[in-house]
Amino acid sequence: MKSNPWTMEETIVAFNVYCKIPFKASSKSNATIIKYANILGRSPSALNMKVGNFGRLDPELKQQGIVGLSHGSKLEEVVWNEFHGNWDKLAYESELLIAKFSQKTIEQSTGLDIEDVKEGLDRQVLVKQRVNQSFFRLTVLSSYYFKCCISGLSIPDFLVASHIIPWSKNVEERMNPRNGICLNSIHDKAFDKGFITISPDFVVKISDAILEFEKEEAVKDFFLKFKNHKITLPDKFLPSRAFLDYHYQNIFIK
Repeated sequence: MKSNPWTMEETIVAFNVYCKIPFKASSKSNATIIKYANILGRSPSALNMKVGNFGRLDPELKQQGIVGLSHGSKLEEVVWNEFHGNWDKLAYESELLIAKFSQKTIEQSTGLDIEDVKEGLDRQVLVKQRVNQSFFRLTVLSSYYFKCCISGLSIPDFLVASHIIPWSKNVEERMNPRNGICLNSIHDKAFDKGFITISPDFVVKISDAILEFEKEEAVKDFFLKFKNHKITLPDKFLPSRAFLDYHYQNIFIK
């Protein structure tokens, strides 16, 4: 394993890992830490320390009383300042670096299948779009410990990284993990169509449009029992109150 100082490229990959892993679950024995440590040629302990160092820079963690390691390098601050808030750039550039360290193409590294590329569609544009979508999904879901924030469902195939402000409505915030919440596929559909919303104080609201079906047991089980319940909050990338207010004002069926 390497013992020399961390490079800029390695530190960018470490920030990628910071985004992809629940902060409280980070440890030298965590499978994700081990995976990326092997790719970088670093020890799991060293990468886990880097993840902890990024935690010290995150104001959202500090507000919750969660602190990272107290000491870190100037390079971590440089990477944080360059990429935090520039999620589109972080996602693609960091995944390109992971592919480079893995000595693979980005398609191989990320497991993308782009055989269905439409004629005339730029391949690189499609690859970047899918890489970024995958990064957004994993970042959001891991922040919620892979559990629906309303129901607590934890079957990965049924979980969706839902955009609060829809993908089509705000290009600048498409990749912002604070514009995402982890929902099961049914609640995701209802959220997308405005049948449910989450208030800026993180409480589930049910539209009157659902109440005409309130006698159905399935409606009671899937929706009514969660009315006015507070969602389970992530330990980082807290959903933006401004984005939630947008959803309530513009998408929720009142």
